[in-house]
Amino acid sequence: MRIRYLPETLINQIAAGEVVERPSAAIKELIENAIDANARSVDVAIEHGGKSRIVISDDGDGMSAQELEAALDRHATSKLPGDDLLNIAHLGFRGEALASIAAVARVNIQTHERDTDEGWEISCEAGRKSAVRPSSHPKGTRIEVRDLFYSTPARLKFQKSERAEYAAVKDIVMRLAMAYPQVGFRLSHDGQQKLHLPAVLEQQARLAAVLGREFGENAMEITAQRDGVVLSGFAGLPTYHKGSAQHQYLFVNGRAVRDKLLHGCVRAAYADVLHRERHPVLALFLDLPPTEVDVNVHPAKAEVRFRDAQLIRSMMIGALKTAIYEGGFQASNTVAMQTLASFRPAGEAANAGPALPLRRGTGAAVPASYARSYAPLGLAEAQFQAYRPQQGQGALALQDAPSVRVQEAVVVDETLQDHPLGAPAAHIHENYVIAQTREGIVIVDAHAAHERLVYERFKTQMAERGIEKQGLLTPEIVEMEDTQVEKLLEQADALSRLGLEIEPFGAGAVAVQSVPALLGSRINTKRLVFDIVDELSDMENTQVLEEKLNHILSTMACHGSVRSGRKLNGDEMNALLREMESTPLSGQCNHGRPTYVSLSLKDIEKLFGRT
Repeated sequence: MRIRYLPETLINQIAAGEVVERPSAAIKELIENAIDANARSVDVAIEHGGKSRIVISDDGDGMSAQELEAALDRHATSKLPGDDLLNIAHLGFRGEALASIAAVARVNIQTHERDTDEGWEISCEAGRKSAVRPSSHPKGTRIEVRDLFYSTPARLKFQKSERAEYAAVKDIVMRLAMAYPQVGFRLSHDGQQKLHLPAVLEQQARLAAVLGREFGENAMEITAQRDGVVLSGFAGLPTYHKGSAQHQYLFVNGRAVRDKLLHGCVRAAYADVLHRERHPVLALFLDLPPTEVDVNVHPAKAEVRFRDAQLIRSMMIGALKTAIYEGGFQASNTVAMQTLASFRPAGEAANAGPALPLRRGTGAAVPASYARSYAPLGLAEAQFQAYRPQQGQGALALQDAPSVRVQEAVVVDETLQDHPLGAPAAHIHENYVIAQTREGIVIVDAHAAHERLVYERFKTQMAERGIEKQGLLTPEIVEMEDTQVEKLLEQADALSRLGLEIEPFGAGAVAVQSVPALLGSRINTKRLVFDIVDELSDMENTQVLEEKLNHILSTMACHGSVRSGRKLNGDEMNALLREMESTPLSGQCNHGRPTYVSLSLKDIEKLFGRT
């Protein structure tokens, strides 16, 4: 085997495989070139997902004839005025993108340098350049790429469907648009305009335009600054989340990245308020001196390496946690919207068939005629008498209505209606508290809310003096598999700090000596221990101790909260509401679900067609 030099064409094709693996990657490189050229408007037009044709037009600085000829050569760049790869102030700097694209496609470039009267044009096919020739192109640059990967059929076969490639292109354009609000963007696919984002002065306005009004209404502003590092952006409330992390947009010095460290910071910050299978929606921008971050660790520049990773981690997690705690009582308005959407007036249900007559105790739908009249004109007085408090009874007596279960109904204290969660009115279906406010009603999931309150009490005890323990009169012996016993005993010291003392008890068993005092004496100790074992099995070895302890505390809190079926009286309901108002993060349970739904009178009136 002899060492030989590869031909230039093959070198460019190899580089294309690293830098331009699909149409969206080519478009990313070309848009970044336009932004580096001070463009204020970028138009992107693609056909068949970008596989057959890509056109990028900008109004940037343009190029001279000499620069245009050099632009298609490898490692020729205008972005690196010096030779310092640790001080990079532009998006592009390697000088590989155009050469790599031209090596595997048919490329035509038209350009007109700013403040000159001359335009120029060049073509390149599979790495073979034409001569530079005059062009009538207006100010700026237009790059057309046809038949991407036509010269490398093997790579062409690995391209995804047109729909998938278009989705990837749109994602790239959206990410760059978020980072550069001062630049206007257009995107069209197969002749149809898909995105039009005019230039704006504020990043918040651009984020709302890209991510939608719903995000803007349920996002918290994030700001932090330390040692020359600036963090800004917006993050969604814990109750506003998605099923994947693809709605997390992270930027470093204007560069969209998918960095493990930064995504880990987001996961750690939301770990206390979000289920592990749900992900927050956010757009965060990190700006720091170029010498403090290496953007040259990945061919596509999608990953970065920080000089002081611990500073970035602590700053980012701290800023997110601060915002989450400050907005933790608030639930996203999408919860109320989803609630309203789940209702459908009987008279408007499509293909619902004839409306059923109202019968006491059946839970049947109200006929459309009643829903539209807003008055009991068609109902017999006897039917209403059954739903009125009977003489001598203080609580509402529901007669002949077995489908409705009201554990406790109370006289509403109007002085409490000015509180955010209002005055308790009833406890229904063995779990839900109905409260009345000046502006509407609030429905509280008592179990989920109390779970969060117990969890926060645990954390407060842990921070101040450690979890208070309650010794058992006789140890609880829990039998389990040897591997499960081993997992528990490995964490015995940490569990002891959490108020749960366990000791080995022969082969395949542990003895529980004490439990957290907050859980009381009525908990199922065996079930709690098995749930903690499952929690330990799901945890990653890389999780920091604080995250592990919080997961276990969350599991304990679930066991110590009000169980469904537990009847609450008026004082207990009021105490629950008031404690929720004064407890951080009480707007969602430990798994990220909302603890309450708030419906305004206007929302309620919509349900009955009053507005």
